[in-house]
Amino acid sequence: MESLLRRQLFAQFRGNSVKGSVNSLSPNTVYTMRVEAMDKTGNVLSCAELERSSCPEVPTIEQAYSKQSNSITMEFTEVFGASGYILQAKSEVGELFSETVVTSSPGTVLQLQPYTDYTLSVMSVNSGGHSQPSAPVQIRTVVVAPELNSTSPSNDTILVTWSPVDHVILYILCIIREGSDFRLKLNTSNPFMNFDELEPGTTYCIKGTAWDLDGRPGDDLTVCQITLKHGNWVFGPLSPEAIQVLLTQGTSVELSVYWQTVRGADDYLAKTSTGQNCSASERYCIISPLRCGQNHRVTVTAENSAGRSNPSDPEDFITFPCTPERIWVEEREAGSCSMEWTEMPLVDHYMAFIKRDDGAEELCNTTDTTCQFHCMCGYTYLTTVFAYNHAGSSPPGEVLNYTTIPCCPEDVTIALVSTETLEIMWSSVRGAELYETMAGEIDEVIHCKDTAPVCALSDLRCNTQYSVVVTPCREIQGCNHTCKPHTHETAPCSPEILSVSQINSSSNVSVLYMASNTLNTTYTITALGLTNTHTCQSVSTSCQLTQLSCGATYDVTAYASTAVGRSLPSYSVPLETGPCCPSTLTVDQVTQAMTNITWTHARWASFYVTALTSSRGYAKCHTMDTHCLMGCITCGTNYSVSLEAISRTGHMSECSYHGFSSSGSPLGPA
Repeated sequence: MESLLRRQLFAQFRGNSVKGSVNSLSPNTVYTMRVEAMDKTGNVLSCAELERSSCPEVPTIEQAYSKQSNSITMEFTEVFGASGYILQAKSEVGELFSETVVTSSPGTVLQLQPYTDYTLSVMSVNSGGHSQPSAPVQIRTVVVAPELNSTSPSNDTILVTWSPVDHVILYILCIIREGSDFRLKLNTSNPFMNFDELEPGTTYCIKGTAWDLDGRPGDDLTVCQITLKHGNWVFGPLSPEAIQVLLTQGTSVELSVYWQTVRGADDYLAKTSTGQNCSASERYCIISPLRCGQNHRVTVTAENSAGRSNPSDPEDFITFPCTPERIWVEEREAGSCSMEWTEMPLVDHYMAFIKRDDGAEELCNTTDTTCQFHCMCGYTYLTTVFAYNHAGSSPPGEVLNYTTIPCCPEDVTIALVSTETLEIMWSSVRGAELYETMAGEIDEVIHCKDTAPVCALSDLRCNTQYSVVVTPCREIQGCNHTCKPHTHETAPCSPEILSVSQINSSSNVSVLYMASNTLNTTYTITALGLTNTHTCQSVSTSCQLTQLSCGATYDVTAYASTAVGRSLPSYSVPLETGPCCPSTLTVDQVTQAMTNITWTHARWASFYVTALTSSRGYAKCHTMDTHCLMGCITCGTNYSVSLEAISRTGHMSECSYHGFSSSGSPLGPA
């Protein structure tokens, strides 16, 4: 074993030992302990080390005494390195033992028996353990105090009695008059004492102490007694003065009532005008719990065995206000909100707290029951209100969660996706749970409700200006009806073709139609054939198609156009142009009075009508052939030749040719 000062000590033990002691160590010293296991030849087989401190030095008891019947106080020398001390007290008979830990001198051993002999010792303690006990000291505890009982048999005397205390040779009693410097000390060996020549109706306190056989004072005990006056009756105390009240708020609201004590009073009673009360023997008491919104008067009366005093002068006070029973928020128009609450009694002013869900806060201090504040659309506001008077504030009340009306969409776009359907799109806005889209016309309103920021309004009137309003809504707060309208026009109405008629020749056609559109509408007429297409445009209700092919069929349709878009096409009307005229026609004079007319086949023609006309006569021939024999021709006469080509549906083309004389020659178209 080696200490930090390099002092080494050795000890040897037999092989069957598991515990050993090393003596002659220095107190309060840190040692490194090394244990080696060796064989018979002295070779080290294994070893182990451990560092520990030795115990402190043994302290010495310098003085011990007992001032109370249940304890003994020891004064002892404090030793270096000790972290504490163990005080031991053992009775002479060995049945009673007490041990107390202290950190310094002096120390007191508690829970002892009165007038009992004890053997005392003290040990010092550190991390290494405790020292050996000090040299013992014997001492005896003192006696207990006499149990005093007091009465006042007359108006100027107090009789004090008690049961005898063992091992006592003397009792000392000290009487003190309350509220004065008067003191009187008497001693006796009897278990009673009579004090006379006292003041009537006055409180006296008597302290009694017993002295044991060794002349040591023991415990003391004090009792107080009021003397009688006029026989066996005691005057009641005077009324308390200087009444003060103080309201305090904790888990509940309490009223602390303070007063100036009066002579001869045993107890005090504080009472409010609502019937609540508290009592105490000291100079204050607490009335709890209090109710809000009340006007109180507090009086205090003093009491003793003779009765109560008159009530003190009343002290008026009011309690803190009650919490407003109901709060609500009204949003009369977008951006302007009003927080309102019920009026409460005994209120000097109100403090309203308004907090927006993004953290912005606003306070409103008012004597009214309403607060105006700027509220932004689509936000949630937490609102509460406290009522105040000079007694304090009301308890926390209801916290109202109010969400303002949703914001109006700012980026509304309207597109014409078909002739009678508008698609409205916008970005989602704060606070909206539902969107109501309305397209209004003079005598019609189309509604669309959806949670998505898009809406299609269909089956609208053609060529009509609609006012479109997107209204955001919320279930509780309702809808924001301040959103501005957006106008958009639907496509023009489809025209209806009334007639298609041929003009002069088969290549020109007049189309007549009808449509209920505005004046700035353009109509386009299209004739679609197998090999070509012809169009015309007009702002009126008719249009002419020209240079159509003869002997052809067409589908004629019409549609209307405005700056918004174009209508659906009208129903198509079939058109068949007149047949083509024969490219050549020949007149041969067969006899002087008869001619033969031949011609080439005309496209789309099924019937022909040929006519010879002169100033001397007229001849006509109907045929399905490409020739015709005609009589009644006068020689030397000039004739004009005409031919009508007729289709099987009755469409006709008039063909004119050069005239001829009786000499006869091939003719071409005129």
